[in-house]
Order: sequence, then C-alpha cells, then structure tokens
Amino acid sequence: MGDRGAIFQPGANTACLHGGAMFFRALKYFLGLSLVFILPFITGCTGKENPEKVDFEKRSALDQGENHSDKILRVAIGSMITPEEGFAYYKGILNYLEDKLDMHIKLMDRKNYTETNDLIKTGNADIAFVCTGAYVVVHDEAGAELLAMPQINGRAVYHSYIIAHKDSDINNFTDLKGRSFAFVDPLSNTGKTFPTYLLIQLNETPDTFFSRYIYTNRHDKSIMAVAQGFVDGAAVDGLIWDYLDKTNPRYTSQTKIVLKSRPFASPPIIARKTLAPELKKNISGILTGMHNDEKGREILKGMMIDRFVRADDADFASARNMIETVNEKKRAY
Repeated sequence: MGDRGAIFQPGANTACLHGGAMFFRALKYFLGLSLVFILPFITGCTGKENPEKVDFEKRSALDQGENHSDKILRVAIGSMITPEEGFAYYKGILNYLEDKLDMHIKLMDRKNYTETNDLIKTGNADIAFVCTGAYVVVHDEAGAELLAMPQINGRAVYHSYIIAHKDSDINNFTDLKGRSFAFVDPLSNTGKTFPTYLLIQLNETPDTFFSRYIYTNRHDKSIMAVAQGFVDGAAVDGLIWDYLDKTNPRYTSQTKIVLKSRPFASPPIIARKTLAPELKKNISGILTGMHNDEKGREILKGMMIDRFVRADDADFASARNMIETVNEKKRAY
C-alpha cells in the first residue's frame, strides 16, 4: 500500500490535513521571524563580520545548465532544515573550502533528498552534504564516495529521536498507536527509515498504526509540527534536535524525547564518483584537517562539532541493513 502522508508545506492545500489551516497561518508567521535554525555539522557562524564570498542563490547559473568550469566546485545541500533559516550558516565551512582549494563555490539546494541525490548521480553536483540514508542509496546506485563525517562529543555517530509534545501522555513509541505522526523524507534514515523499522517490529505499517501522517521535508519543521500540536509525534535527527535545544530551544522546549535509536554513522559529506581523485583527496584532507588551524577551529566551534573524520562505507552497515529490511517489507506489501 502506498504512503498516504501529506506534505507539510506552508501555503499547501490543507484539506487533506484535517483542519491544519490555523497551524499554517501560525507557521507562516513564525517562519517570518529571524529564528536561528542550523544544521549541526555544516554551520560556520562565528559572530564576526566576514566578507561574503559564497554564492548562495538557490538556483545558480550552473544549476540552470551553464557549462561547468574546473575552477568551480558545485556543492549540494540535503534538505535537512529550512533553507531560508540555514543558508547564512553554510558560509563558514564553504568559504573555508573556497580559500583552501582556490576554487569558487556554487551552492545548490533541493526540496528533498532524492533531488539532492540526483545531482550527484547525474554529475550536476561535485560534493554534497547528505543524511546517512541518502548516502547509502546514492552510494549503492551511483558509487558516491565518502569524504568526511562530523565527530561530536568524541563519536562520529548520531541517533533518531522519536519526540512528542512535552505535555502529552505519550511516553513511548507504542503510545503513538492511533495518533498523528510526522516523517521527514522518504530517504531520511532518522526521519523515516528508523520509525518504519520500529513499525515492522510491531507488524504494523504507517497506514495501520497512525491515524494520519505527513512529510515535512525538514527536521526543524517536524519539531515545529509537534511543538505546535499539529501532529502528536515525529522522528527527527538527534543532532539537529540537540543543537536547536542548546541554541534556540523555542520549539524543542515544547517537546520531549520518548525514544532514542541505536547509534548510526554521522551524516557524511560525499562526492560524485567521477570527480577527479586528486580533488576528492584534497577536499577530504582539508575537512579532516580543519581542527589544526585557528580559523578551522573557530568554524568547528560554531558548528558545535569536534572535528571532521574520515569515513568508510563499512561504518554505514547498520543503516544499510535497516534500509534493506524496510525495503524488503515494502516489496511484500
């Protein structure tokens, strides 16, 4: 049976969302505020006024079919948080790469993980910041290669958090039976695959377990949806929840974690298979050496990570096995 979840999108038709019009009006207002939403491993805000160098247009000239130059590095960002709130914080690490590589960077964003993966698969992006699940898919389908992944608190891992409103009577995953739920993206390891895997253990599907479910496309939107009472629960990236809880807890403070998954390899930075080997080596070396110079350490501090470390495909075996289990179950439906 196909997913019947709706897309959580301000301005979307809310008829299928069971009276969500009031929430969308509220969301439109809140998104208009200057909230500090940020990806835990790709933000470089240092509080200093630095010259803006990176092109942060959503649809760059390259993205529209212009010939690619060897002096331009095309960087795709997975849709993990709201772009309008996060773009400013990509500048630190991308400007750092631009300086070290002596290349101009073009940034491309997409609405979901599939579109970001497609940029890597078709060679229209050179490197990408993606989630763990998206990496497994694009590696297996197109040979995408690992460049680095973030280490936080001494470990290069992260977790899926199942969250509910802090004032609800939901205290574990099974309490969500018959309730509403927010997934992030069909390829999201923490925001879709893990909760689906939990349902398989219960011999359930999203259609049989939840009263309704939606896709928000962003982890911060899932947190907002729970905080505002639009859904009863959600599955989100623990790195993002933790970061927001420390830096801007307006919405996380209205939620509680009812289940924490086992650890998975951290969301990596990847490269297309056909990118020049020497360039891949250089980028990987720059990222994993950032902690060795003052500017790099300042950026890493703003990102709230220890350092970038090298990654191996074997690190993603746990996520890959879970994805395979979920896919096998889907084929049996």
